[in-house]
This record gives sequence, structure tokens and C-alpha cells, in this order.
Amino acid sequence: MKIEDLSAYEIVEKRRIEDLNSDSYILSHKKTKARVALLSNDDENKVFSIGFRTPPKNSTGVAHIIEHTVLCGSKEFPIKDPFVELVKGSLNTFLNAMTFPDKTVYPIASCNDTDFQNLMHVYLDAVFYPNIYKTDKIFKQEGWHYEMEDENSDITINGVVYNEMKGAFSSAEDVLSREIQCSLFPDTTYGKESGGDPDFITDLTYDEYLDFHRKYYHPSNSYIYLYGNMDMAEKLDYIDREYLSAFDYLKVDSDIPMQAAFEAPKEIHKPYPIMQEESLEKNTYLSYNCVLKDTLDKKLYVAFDILDYALCSAPGAPIKKALIEKGIGQDVYSEYDNGIKQPVFSIIAKNADASQKDEFVNTIREVLTQQTTDGIEKKSLLAGLNFDEFKYREADFGRYPKGLLYGLQVLDSWLYDDASPWINVEANETFAELKKEAQGRYFEDLIQKYLLDNDHRTVLLLEPERGLTEKKDEELRQSLKKYKESLSDQEIKKIVEDTRALKEYQESPDDPEDLKKIPLLRREDLRKNAEQFIYELREEDGVKILFHNVFTHGIDYVSFLFDLKNIDASDIPYASTLKKVLGMLDTESYTYGDLYNEINIHTGGIGGSIGTYTDSSEVTRFETEFEINVKVLHENLSKAFELIKEIVTSSKYYDYKRLREIVGEQYARMQSDLASAGHQSAAVRAMSYVSPAAMISDGISGIGYFKHLEKLNKEIETDEGARALAEKLESLAKSIFRPENLLVDITGTEAEYVNVPQESRKFAESLFTSEYNKGSLVLVPVKKNEAFKTAGQVQYVCRAGNFASKGLKYNGTLRVLKVMMGYDYLWRNIRVLGGAYGCMSSYAKNGDSAFVTYRDPNLQNSVDVFEKASEYLREFDADDRVVLQYVIGAISDLDTPKTPSGKGTYGLTAYLCNAKMENIQRNRDELLATTKESIRKMADYVDAFMEDGCICVIGTSEKIQESESLFDNIGQLVNK
Repeated sequence: MKIEDLSAYEIVEKRRIEDLNSDSYILSHKKTKARVALLSNDDENKVFSIGFRTPPKNSTGVAHIIEHTVLCGSKEFPIKDPFVELVKGSLNTFLNAMTFPDKTVYPIASCNDTDFQNLMHVYLDAVFYPNIYKTDKIFKQEGWHYEMEDENSDITINGVVYNEMKGAFSSAEDVLSREIQCSLFPDTTYGKESGGDPDFITDLTYDEYLDFHRKYYHPSNSYIYLYGNMDMAEKLDYIDREYLSAFDYLKVDSDIPMQAAFEAPKEIHKPYPIMQEESLEKNTYLSYNCVLKDTLDKKLYVAFDILDYALCSAPGAPIKKALIEKGIGQDVYSEYDNGIKQPVFSIIAKNADASQKDEFVNTIREVLTQQTTDGIEKKSLLAGLNFDEFKYREADFGRYPKGLLYGLQVLDSWLYDDASPWINVEANETFAELKKEAQGRYFEDLIQKYLLDNDHRTVLLLEPERGLTEKKDEELRQSLKKYKESLSDQEIKKIVEDTRALKEYQESPDDPEDLKKIPLLRREDLRKNAEQFIYELREEDGVKILFHNVFTHGIDYVSFLFDLKNIDASDIPYASTLKKVLGMLDTESYTYGDLYNEINIHTGGIGGSIGTYTDSSEVTRFETEFEINVKVLHENLSKAFELIKEIVTSSKYYDYKRLREIVGEQYARMQSDLASAGHQSAAVRAMSYVSPAAMISDGISGIGYFKHLEKLNKEIETDEGARALAEKLESLAKSIFRPENLLVDITGTEAEYVNVPQESRKFAESLFTSEYNKGSLVLVPVKKNEAFKTAGQVQYVCRAGNFASKGLKYNGTLRVLKVMMGYDYLWRNIRVLGGAYGCMSSYAKNGDSAFVTYRDPNLQNSVDVFEKASEYLREFDADDRVVLQYVIGAISDLDTPKTPSGKGTYGLTAYLCNAKMENIQRNRDELLATTKESIRKMADYVDAFMEDGCICVIGTSEKIQESESLFDNIGQLVNK
């Protein structure tokens, strides 16, 4: 069957898109007018998504709550959580759902044909026939509900989305983004919080919530997307036969209105919470925000991304440089949001003062005026263009399928024009046009029109307010107390009964027959053999080169690795600072701004990292490597080597002013990064109490490094302190960047390898060889259970330890345990019953293990759940089907398709970890052979790591103080 033979659909357009190596179709479902877009190609990582235009009229989070709840049971899959059952037992490469300001999208991806069909079936049934109409308990669990254990207890509010958004509103950056949109779009959907404002979520009634689904979740308001190597006609026929044909056309008013342009710019002040001990000085966010034309101008869509780079984002960019030099903010950056109907461009100064507002605005306008008058530096425009074009052509999104990212980008235009799904993903012509425009005044005219002469703009000040969280919490307590006092005894009794009924519903098992309705692969569908790693160690003129023979479409992926075994443990945080400053300082041949442009003109980017690699045969041994990575078209390989040589051998560390700027910017960024990724921060910190490898991770990117930055930021205020830092960085560089420490890693074909030996030899000869004082990277962990208080409204709770130190060897069943704990025991007790947004566990080959919660309203309750985990495992009982689900979920995570660069990284990791293929295969065999008996044995592993008793929490003062006996140390996450 061909697409052309399908009578249920009308073909609106069919053509070849060479940019994406795809045959494209735009179709309309005749009966319902459902919109369909197809990209047919040879990619085995297939993608399906169905989306709906869902403009909220208020900030109750109705769109977000529906996104959660439609995945909680449907007509054909009537169990409480089909989504979780799918994750457990699917080979998916992506499975999730997302709420945006004006749309909700349900995408899935898989390389397995049967699995792909199964996922598509469950998602279509979920969005069109959810169980939300059968019981309000789904709404209460995922959205919000009043909670009372008994008539004498206080009334509280719980719900997964409610707690998720309390976490989101604890992040200053999230609050800033929301307030920017509210300031610019007071009269349209973008002025509302689609995710839900915790202050308004409780205004949402069950009936209003159902009405929203009735209105918007109809085929006539849908956007269906298919991508990859599949029988498109067969999929379309199935979608029509099983779902679309059951509906008639419905006119759905979901159009996104345009915000009328302002007659004059506006100034808006909003607060955000900080701790009582934090300073009000240098803690304000200043933002200059402009609304652009619309997202259907495909040149403008890309052009402002280039302007973002040239004006502000790149180091040395004129706006960033001017504001930093005047001391307006420690971190200056710009943001370009082109995923909404009217795109927004913002310039932001973080850690500034409100009193600097006028100077902030005047400086921006002066620089913009100068750029339009004198012209933007052509090199910066070309660098921004080359960098964006390289990313576009490479289409490497790591673990995310490229078809998924294309599908989301398609909606940036398709949502507002039925005939234009491809204008922003078909971009080769756009890049070619913009390269020509860069030679004229196109970009300067954009600045004049949209950033200078445009009155549809705001200046937003997000100002710190001490105790704002405590104040709001107290207001909520009083409001709930008053509410309880207004209730009759009968009404109070009903809340208690409803609380009990909800918990009974949550704890009651699904009907086994209903569980079997969730489609499941068979064990024979799972690949038996582990993926082979690809590497060959070659020594060329005394230089070690690790070569990965992988087809990369003409791109060379090169890494320069330097062994850190000869530095002291106390130097680890400074090594991380060195990583941050390299490429951001002047060198012998370039200013730092020119250097950054050179990098982006000639390469796809240069980055750095510090990694630890555990020896697979002796897990107490590990290597620590300072890594510099570059991706480059093969014809520019020599230039890439030259640029990295320039960076590592001739960076100018004694520019005190520049050092202060870089350290200040890093400190400002980590303030928000640590809190928003609190689960990761807490996990690494907790593991560092027993694990030398985790100590390094904490010291290079975790709480330990942030505390180092806090101290450094103050010390370098004086020239003496800045000189000490410069001396330390220079000394470290001379002890690290030495030929005896070097390994060159290259991913490409033999054709790409040809010039690597010669370039590697020249590079090695340029490195430092002078005498230096050798250190010794010896780390001794110290247990110091800690709690870090923030101004947020939720907790991130971690319990960690190491099982290998108790004599236990890694077993492949631990991968099954990770899936099982994350989507069974922890999921039920932490998320479903506890209301936390997330929960997870990890078990590394060196024995480092952890249980973690994310955006968690609880603390002690979660710790108690962790304590009972091994007891649950020892009594674990399930049939073969359930065990198979967990096995499939674990294999899915293990077998995510690798990009060309990912294959190189896999081989490099295998080499540095001294991995043996027979051991990797043995672990896979253990995983595939998992039974309920082998799962029970994992209780010993949980007991072993829990025995260490390591705990770290990032959270609210109230919850931490309630459980203070758990901690040896209680402090603030940010001391400022």
C-alpha cells in the first residue's frame, strides 16, 4: 500500500527534502482535518508524536496536569500507570510528554518495529480515551488535593504537578523566564503559566480540567508526526482505522492571538526568594526584553540566534563586555526564544543591583547604536553562522533521536501555519542566504528595527526578597487553617475520607488481566550480544593515539587527554577552574574574543571536561583525565590542532581583570545550576563521603567546587589574590600539559586519520617539558552527612554508599534493579504516595550507589522509604512477565543507539577502564538471565551500600530542622 492509495487522507504536499535526506509529506485527515507531517528516510530510530494546541487561559496548570493524567490509564489500557509499565518493558529510545506555553506534545521513539507500534498504540489511546472521566483520583494524585490523615491533623496540599511547580518556582532563572513572558504578553496565552503557578493550581476544579481535555484533545486540533524508516502508509491506515475515523470534525478555537504592540516600553519589578542570611546586594536580575516579528520568518528565526552569539553570548561580545566592564552583573548573557508565535530576545545581567537599571539600559542601547552605526564585526557573524550550520549539518543530539528534535522544531512553524511544517528544519538555503546578508547591513537593520526602535519591550527587574518563601509558606498555612475552621465536621470528615480513599486507590494493585493488556516484547526480541567497542591503540613517533574507525560524515572528533596522576588532591578544584578559563583568556596570538570566533569559524566547537575512569579489573583504581575535545571538518583538522596548542601553551593567566570576570560568571551560573539540579548535586556529594572518584566529581562540578568558587570569588578581589590564582593556574598547566601525560583520541575513518600522526607529533613537541614538582593524587574520603538550606520550597534527598567495599562484585542484574526501583518501589512510595516529582537510583561498577529524590515535598518520609528498600527486595515476588518488563527496560537503557561520536566515546571509555569484552558480555548475560530470585539477592547490595549511612539533602530550612538529627553539618547552599 502506498500513501497515495489511502482514501482517508488528502495529500497537501509531497516532495524531497535533501537537507534531511528525507521524502516529506503534508497530509490532512479528510474526516477530522487532523494535520499530519511525515519524514520518510533510512533512520532506524523511528519517531512518532501527537501534539495539540493547548493555550491556557489562566495559570492553574491545567495543560500540564492533563499531560500527566492522560498517561494514567485509558480505555484499552485501564491500569493506573500505563506510562510506567511502558518504561519498564519497552526498548524505547525516547518516551515522554511535554507541556509548552501553547502546545502539549506526546513523542515516542524506538528502533524496534513491534515496540514502536506498541508505544504508538498506548499513546493514541491515552490522549483520546483517558480514564480521567471515570475517577477524580487521577486528577487529585497528579494535580492537587487537600490532604488530612485524621480530623485533628492540619490540612495540607499535595500533588505531583503542584510539587513539581513549587520546585520550578524555587529557581530564580525559571521565575525570570516566566516573568519576562508575562511582562511582554499581558493579554495572551504567553502571559499565563502553562505549567501551573502553585498559588493558582488549587483554583483548578475537576470539571474545568475535564472541559479543557474535551475541547483541545480532539483530532481536529491535533498535529501528528512520523519520522524514520517504516511503512508510513501502514501506520497512517492504523491511526485512521483505530482512532481518527471514530471522530467527526470539530471546529476547535485554539488559535494563538497576537499580543498588540505596546505604545511605549514598560518597566516591571518582581521579587524572588533568597535566604535570610543572603545579601540583597549584587543579587538582582536585570533584563532587557523585546518581542520580534513572528516565528514564520525563517531567516529571522535563525538570524537572531546569530545575533545572540555576536552581540552577547560569545566571550568578548560587545554587550557582554561593556556591561561586565562597568560592573553590571557577574554573568551577562542573552536568550532567544523562537519556540513561540512571537519570538522574544532578552539581554540579562545576573548578580547586579537594582540601582544599576538605568546604566544597564543605557549601556545596551549605546552598544546597539554603535553596532548599527559602525557595523557588526563580520568575523563574529561568520563564527555564529558557522557554529549553527555545523550543528545543523551534524545533527548529533547525543542520546536524543534527531527525528525527535526535528519533530519539536517542526511545531515552531506548523502550529501557526498548517502549510509550513518544514520551513525551520530545511535550513541549508537559509544559512546560504544569511552568509550573503552578513556582507551587507541585514543584521544591523534587525538591531535597529527590533532592539532599538521597537516599543514592544520591557525592562524587568527580578529583585531578591529575604524570607519570601517562609512568608508564602506561612500565608498558605494560615489560609489552610482558616479554610479548615470554615468547614463543618462533615466536610472535614469527607477530606479525611477522600485522603484515605486516594491512598487506597494508589496502593491497590492493578488487575493482573488489565496489566497483561500492556503490549510486551518477548525475551527472544532482545539482542543477546553486547555491543563491541571499537578502538585501536597506535603509537606514532612516541605519541599514543587511540583510533576509532567509525564513519562520521567527514567530521573528525578529536580529544586530547592528559593524565592528572601527578597533581595533588587539593589541586582538583583548581584543575576545574583551569578548564573553565582555557579558551576564555587572551593568548599570544589572539584576544579571547578573537580566539572564540576563530574556534567557531574553523570548528564545530572546543570544549573541556575532567573525567574519572574506574579500572574494571580492580575497582579501587581509577584514572583521572583532563580532556579537551574538538569536532571539526577534516579539511580543518590542522587548524584545530593549532588552536588547541595555542590555548594550552600560551594562555595569559596574569590578566587579573579577566580572571575576575570568568570566576564571577562561573560562580553566578553555579548558584542556579546547583539548586535546579539538586538531585545530582546531593548524590555526588553524598557519595563523596566514601568514594575517592566521587570526591573528584564533587570537586570539579559539585557542591565542593561551588564552595571553592565562593572562596575564590572573594580572594581574587585583591591583586594579591588574583596573582596567587594566576600562579596556581600557570603552574598546573605546566604540570598537566606535558607530552608524557598525553593521549590523542580520534574518531573517524582511515581517510580522516591520515594527517593525525603528523599533527599529534607537532602538538606533543609544543607541550611543556620543564621541570616541575610532582604531586600525588591521593584522596581520603571523610563522612560528613550534610544538609544545605535553600530558599526553595522542595527537597532533594540522597542516601548513598558503596557496595564494592563490602566485597560485592558488580552484577548485570543491578541494571534491572535500577529500572525496578525507579519505576516500582521508589516510584510508588516517593512519587505516587509522597507526591515528589522524581525518584531514582544508581549502581556504578565501582560500587558507588545512591537513592535520590527530585522536587520532593518530604524529607524524613523519603529517608524512611530508602531504609525499607532491602526489606522490599527480600520479599520481592512477581511473575515472569513482570520480571521480563524490568529486563527489557534495562536493555533499552543499555542499547540506546550511539551517534558516531558516541561510538568513539564508548571505545575510549572501554580503553581507559581496561574493559574486557568478555566481562561486558558476562554482565549482559546476567542482566538477560535475571529472575525474581536474582532480584532478591540484590537486597545484599542495597544493605551493603546503605550500611555506609551517607546522606546529603538540599532543601528547606523547615524540613531540614525537623530532621536535624540525621546530619553532622547543616549550612546554606549559598553563602553570600
